[in-house]
Formats: sequence, structure tokens, C-alpha cells
Amino acid sequence: MKKRLLGILPLIGITLGLSGCSSVGDGAASQSIIYGVAAILSALLLIGCLFLVRKKRQWFVLLFSSVLVVNIGYTVLSVSSGLEMALWANRVSYLGSVFLPLAMLMIILNITNTRTKRWVPVSLFSLAVVVFLIAASPGILPIYYKEVSFEVVNGVSTLVKVYGPLHSLYLVYLLGYFSAMIAVIIRASIKKTFDSTAHAVIIAMAVFVNIGVWFIEQISSIDFEFLSVSYIITELFLCGVHMVMNENQRLRELVRQKEEALRATSTDVSRSDRVVSSEMMEYFAQGLDTLTSQERQIYEAYLSGMSTKDIMIELNIKENTLKFHNKNLYSKLGVSSRKQLLEVYRAIKSDMKKNGDKANVVI
Repeated sequence: MKKRLLGILPLIGITLGLSGCSSVGDGAASQSIIYGVAAILSALLLIGCLFLVRKKRQWFVLLFSSVLVVNIGYTVLSVSSGLEMALWANRVSYLGSVFLPLAMLMIILNITNTRTKRWVPVSLFSLAVVVFLIAASPGILPIYYKEVSFEVVNGVSTLVKVYGPLHSLYLVYLLGYFSAMIAVIIRASIKKTFDSTAHAVIIAMAVFVNIGVWFIEQISSIDFEFLSVSYIITELFLCGVHMVMNENQRLRELVRQKEEALRATSTDVSRSDRVVSSEMMEYFAQGLDTLTSQERQIYEAYLSGMSTKDIMIELNIKENTLKFHNKNLYSKLGVSSRKQLLEVYRAIKSDMKKNGDKANVVI
């Protein structure tokens, strides 16, 4: 597990390095290269996800696939040769963008052990499809962009947009998901459904990084889509926490299985202690013939159900004397306590009643 997590750290370093490259050198070359490298890295992470994530991985596959699709869209858009190609690239990037927050939310719900109704993911998936169709409408309907044109700025292909009446729907969509993620994390922290506080902090950081990057993109005039990098960082964080929690769960399961095995063993031992074998009954019966008169009186007193105090009064002996006779009595009969003495006696009586003259021993 440690080796896997150490393997993730260099990838985080690479993505952080990529995020700082957009201002280096020629704008066209740097942006297109960054988007391309991000897409390749996303593809590698998707492949790694298929091998590393074992349980509940459908949402991780959706998350990693969405990030890959987003970065492919950004890459193609940056090198588009015309409006039609740019619009298709824009649709591809939105295809990943609308399903990405859905996957993030479902992963956070799973990590925090937060249960939901079965209709919740179905409804959210349906909503994502609707939002995507609206976002994919430019060039067909003027509802998301009133107007859209193609432009090449400093060698980078881009779309010049005039937002339409439904463009704000996507903003509300993202803010709704971010709010839901934060609410789930806060609830899980209060109810202590995390393995550790560190996990809650890491997941919260992953969410807030995306919120911060998205907010900066809304208020700034930077052409570069920093979300292409922050999404990769997010999936690495979530994947890392998921693997750690799965490992912890595996270790707890091993401990539980060992404890159950120990309990089963002790139960079997206690049961075997209660089983009265024919050898024990035979030894018991033979020992009766070796009892002294005093020991015989104590033996019969036990069979009649007399208490220790009553036996001492009846036989006019002290407690230490009774203990001495008990030690000899138990040794001769092959038992270790008054309780076992009575168990063996009852077993012999039962054997005599069941087999009559053919009983193994007779008392």
C-alpha cells in the first residue's frame, strides 16, 4: 500500500508542474502541449485505476474517464482549424465536465459510508444528461450561447461566446455539486464515519481546490483551463484515500476473522470439556471402590445436593478438612470439581438407563 501511495506522489508533482507551464514560452505551443500531456496522463491514470481500485470502482472509472474526456476536448479545441471542429471539441469537454462532479460526489459518499436511496444516482445521472444536452446545443440552438464564433489568439484556437439564457444552469449545476460534497464531508466528520480526520481533510482539500480554480476562472481573463490540471489532482487524492481506507478495512477484516477463529476454538474446547467419555465413566466407577468412608459420605452428600456448609455440619468437620477430602475424592474419581463430578455421575446414570445390563459401567 505504501508503495502505491508513493507512486501517486510523483504524479501529483507532475500535474502541479504542468499547471505552472502555461506562461512559459509561446502560448499556443505551451497550452496545447499541457492539454495533450494532461490527456495522456489522464489515460494512464484511468488504466492505473482499473488495476488499483478493486471495490466500488464504477464511480472511479467514471471519474477518471471524465477527466480524460475533458482533457481530450481541451486539447482538440486548442488546435482546432475551424468553428465546427471547435464546437465538437467543446461538446466533448462538456461531456466529461457534467459527469465528473457526479462521479466525485458518489465517490465521496462511498468513502464517507453515507448511504443513499437507489434512485439518487439514477436521478443525478439523468440530470447530467440533460445539462450536457443543453451545453452541447451551441451551433444548433441559441440557448447556451446566444452567439459563438471561432478565433485564433496567439496561435491558440478558441471560441468567442455570448452567453445565452441557460448558461447559468451549468454554473448552478456545479455549485450544487460542490455544496453537496461539502455537506457530505461535514456530516461525515460530525458523525465520525471517516477512518481518520486526515482523510476528511484530504477530501475537503480536493473539493476546495476545484472550487477555488473554478472561481478564479470565472473572475479572470486567463484563457488556460486550469481545471484540466486540478481535476487530475482531485482524482489522485480521492484514489489515494480510497486505497488507504480499503487497506484499513482489509486489516480490520483479518483481525475480525482471527478473533472469530479464536472464539470458535475456545468454544470447541469448552464443548469438549463437557463431553463425558466412556473412559471417564469407567475410571469414575472404579474410583468409587477406593473411596474411604468419609470420602464416600461426602460423595453421597454431593449427590443429594447438600451445600458445603450443611456437609461440614453433618460430618462435623472444618472447611480445611473438607477441602482435603475433596482433593482426594476428585483425584480418585478423575474429576476436577464438584460440577464435573455431578456431570459424570449423571452421564453414568443415563448410560445405565439407556443400556441396562449392557451399560459400560455400573455405580
